Amino acid sequence: MRSLPQIIWLLLLGSQLIAQNPHGTQLKVDCRSCHTPDSWEIAPDWWQKPPSPAASVPRFNHSVNTDFELEGRHQKIDCRACHETLVFAVVGQQCIDCHIDLHQQTLGTDCRRCHDANDWLIDDITALHQDNGFPLLGNHLLAECTDCHHSESYLKFERIGNLCVDCHLQEFQATTSPNHVAAGYSTDCSMCHDMTLPDWRWVAGAANHLFFPLTGGHAINDCTKCHIGGNFTNTPTDCFACHSSEYMATTNPDHEAAGFPTDCSICHTTGPGWAADNFTQHDALYFPIYSGNHKGEWNNCNECHTTAGNFKAFSCIDCHEHNNAGDLADEHDEVGGYSFNSTACYSCHPKGN
Repeated sequence: MRSLPQIIWLLLLGSQLIAQNPHGTQLKVDCRSCHTPDSWEIAPDWWQKPPSPAASVPRFNHSVNTDFELEGRHQKIDCRACHETLVFAVVGQQCIDCHIDLHQQTLGTDCRRCHDANDWLIDDITALHQDNGFPLLGNHLLAECTDCHHSESYLKFERIGNLCVDCHLQEFQATTSPNHVAAGYSTDCSMCHDMTLPDWRWVAGAANHLFFPLTGGHAINDCTKCHIGGNFTNTPTDCFACHSSEYMATTNPDHEAAGFPTDCSICHTTGPGWAADNFTQHDALYFPIYSGNHKGEWNNCNECHTTAGNFKAFSCIDCHEHNNAGDLADEHDEVGGYSFNSTACYSCHPKGN
């Protein structure tokens, strides 16, 4: 039977041994969960090896026995890479607790926004930009990182504004044909330019040009065709201001001699060849050619108006069969005073029936 002094000595010795635990008091696991009698050292890949069937205690599992799961490359590093001291409990769990912020606080402190534990390299720049509010579309997909992030070589990615001029102000100010600054252009480049086209070229209809729709023949890619000298504020919108030379030069029919209106849109469309098939008032004012029996039966005005420059004169008999006046006379035998001429045709058939 041990004496009281012996018992006290054993208790003191036990407390001294506990105090010698190099990992502190918070790591409450059996030493054999990590160490073996052969060596106190632990190989970095020891955690991936299956435990021995003869092991008397369960192997220590960092992901189970602690609040920090070892993922990816964290599973293969030496314990001392994170635990600089043997008191493991003092290690922080945030990325920046172990990893130096190479981006110098330009991307925040949550490395997982861009990186994962398997590979520190970023291979999905498109998704990354999508998540950060600036989708890479069109030509932006072809740009190098350094085209926008000028400090990329130093791993600094300062936040860049989402406005066009945040990157393209230099091009905006340097453009002279037309001069964007002098003309007071908007700095929202997307109003006129299409980022999906080569060289960010201007695209007809992309600008807010609703006051003068750029359709058909007006859908040109050169502003200076209409805006002479870079003047974008006082350009007239009437047809004759731009098309006076074509109006004066036209001889079939002679627009000037016939006294045609200078509002080209009365007769013409902006379709291919500026087709003269827009004068739909002709049906109500004179004779139905856009509806009824004569719809689609003519190509040019002079097919009916055969007297050059005189559109009051018209001909029916140049198109309608008249070689056998006798046959036509038989068909009109019930018409008193019938005569074979265009005026007579129109008198009886004003709607072309």
